Amino acid sequence: MTTGDQLLSECAAWKSLEAHYEKVKGVHLKTLFADDATRGERLTLDSLGLYLDYSKNRITDETIKLLLDLAEETGLRERIDAMFRGDKINLTENRSVLHVALRAPKGASILVDGENVVPQVHAVLDKLVDFSNRVRSGAWLGHTGQRIRNIVNIGIGGSDLGPVMAYEALRFYSERDLTFRFVSNVDGTDLAEATHDLDPAETLFIISSKTFTTAETMTNAHSARDWLLAGLGGDAKAVAKHFVAVSTNAEKVSEFGIDTGNMFEFWDWVGGRYSMDSAIGLSTMLAIGSENFLAMLDGFHQMDEHFRTAPFAENLPAILGLLTIWNTNFLKAQTVAILPYEQYLKRFPAYLQQLTMESSGKHVTLNGAHVDYDTGPIYWGEPGTNGQHSFYQLIHQGTRLIPCDFIAFGQPLNPLGRHHDMLLANVFAQAEALAFGKTADEVKAEGTPDWLVPHRVFEGNRPSNTLLIKQLTPETLGKLIALYEHSVFTQGALWNIDSFDQWGVELGKALAQRITPELESQTEPELTHDSSTNCLIRRYRKLKKN
Repeated sequence: MTTGDQLLSECAAWKSLEAHYEKVKGVHLKTLFADDATRGERLTLDSLGLYLDYSKNRITDETIKLLLDLAEETGLRERIDAMFRGDKINLTENRSVLHVALRAPKGASILVDGENVVPQVHAVLDKLVDFSNRVRSGAWLGHTGQRIRNIVNIGIGGSDLGPVMAYEALRFYSERDLTFRFVSNVDGTDLAEATHDLDPAETLFIISSKTFTTAETMTNAHSARDWLLAGLGGDAKAVAKHFVAVSTNAEKVSEFGIDTGNMFEFWDWVGGRYSMDSAIGLSTMLAIGSENFLAMLDGFHQMDEHFRTAPFAENLPAILGLLTIWNTNFLKAQTVAILPYEQYLKRFPAYLQQLTMESSGKHVTLNGAHVDYDTGPIYWGEPGTNGQHSFYQLIHQGTRLIPCDFIAFGQPLNPLGRHHDMLLANVFAQAEALAFGKTADEVKAEGTPDWLVPHRVFEGNRPSNTLLIKQLTPETLGKLIALYEHSVFTQGALWNIDSFDQWGVELGKALAQRITPELESQTEPELTHDSSTNCLIRRYRKLKKN
């Protein structure tokens, strides 16, 4: 196992991979498939209802062997075991990393400082179920005696991206008599538009903030409170019937006017980007009901157990993570395109952006040594087929190598004529086109004029994975999210970085707190920033007045 100060590039398996890359870098996927008639059948994994075809990556059997050697040499198994044991693997914050405990079944034992946290998890879960059932059944009434018909989740980062993604992903299973809105941006437009057509008497706000001090969230929360009171005659008692909190700060929650009996707890061993299956998922449970929410948790847990126990050669998250290492560090790809061919997953790429880039955007090892290899590729994407008519041009014929993850489902939730067959035909066609391209000779054979031939050539040799799943259900969504969670873990373990802190978001936040009073000051403030920032502040202050 690597130590905290060992760089990945110092590993024997890494050096073997470097030598191997020099041998295979010029080999085209056309050749790899032509030389191995069974490649498309062999380089696949089929587990938990997820079928992963990774044959269209620029790899050989030797590549996989060496990547697996690298996983062994870097102690990936030991690191997985350490996470599941509750060891404090988030070194910079001295915290355990136990999102896996959020979906552990009753009776499981996961220890933090010698205490089993699973009973705590299930106590909060039971409380969420009870509250959700009361709201959905109409037993919970607002201040004026009307039932709740609108739920507005106010959070930011993991307190927003997870709930938004899950609501959109599982909208098919949602209670259509309830309206759900999500507010994250401190831009006043976000809250104004979210509440524009709502009746305060029928609206419940969920304020999601661990400390109940997050600047953007609490600014939005106080404005939401003002909106509610303005609509309900100004009685402060109304707040307790229209606001609940997902937080750990009972004092601040009570100070705001929320009954602490309606405060749902989570813990410092849950990072924001790993929290959608905690109390942060209250809006999800309200939307889809407790049974569906519990089915989603079961999907998470199934993937957790698969990741924990399956040999790496048969381990979905491990293979996905190792392929990302290969593409990033050897093929020098800088991004990963997430391309779900499922409209309900339209927010999944945005969700993965935080999960992957907040986790892997690190430039030093666990021991603080500067890495000499790339970490954290940029994740981005849009649902198919929309993306095909925008950025796929660059993926096919641009100068940058962009590995793609295609995600598709065998059965649609909304069958409509030939729509789904057309959709899936595009998945398979795009992956095929990226891999094999189209040569100049093939273009000429179609009667294309010589001058036009270069423009119609597709080089191919562009790597992709295809994930094929039977149907999008709460359970499969849980599996899919956990798949990427653990893929990110795999990457971070090999890169020897702390995947669970996010110090990079702090500097800008601190500077903003300094600048805000300078923008609000009634008198001209004395500015001590750089000349650009000073000039921008002065220009904004003038724009405010004129």
